[in-house]
Amino acid sequence: MRPRPERSPLDASDSATRQQIEALLNEQPFAVLCTQGDQQPYGSLIAYAVGPDLRSLTFATPRATHKYELLCVCDAVALVIDSRSTFPDAMMKVEAITATGRAVQLEPGAALEYWAILLTQRHRQLSGFVRAPSTALFRIDIVQYLHVSRFQEVRQWIPGSHR
Repeated sequence: MRPRPERSPLDASDSATRQQIEALLNEQPFAVLCTQGDQQPYGSLIAYAVGPDLRSLTFATPRATHKYELLCVCDAVALVIDSRSTFPDAMMKVEAITATGRAVQLEPGAALEYWAILLTQRHRQLSGFVRAPSTALFRIDIVQYLHVSRFQEVRQWIPGSHR
């Protein structure tokens, strides 16, 4: 059995982890969405946008997909976002975050409008797709972020727990 890396919770005096998480979220336009169903894990590439307080993020998906079906059955998800494409020859500079949380399908109304605008401001090419009746917009309410640097340093940050 391999030893697990130590997790150092972010304390109120250490905003560096939050800043690193925010920078990575803003720099990287895509994430791998991890879902589960049929006793199997699944990974799907998504374009996303994050809210200003980092507590939630959004993505869109066609309703006629396995990903949509899985999200309707189990709302527990994880997102993996990393900087490996930025540092292809410098592995020790690569950072990654895993965000865990709950996926909520947004219904027509103010919340859907807010998140649709946020997503299409970041990914203008998705404007028609996001507005299509065959597309569902999801918000993920983040429970925690795990930030990994140098392939072994892991820090946890819980949105809303520190400012």
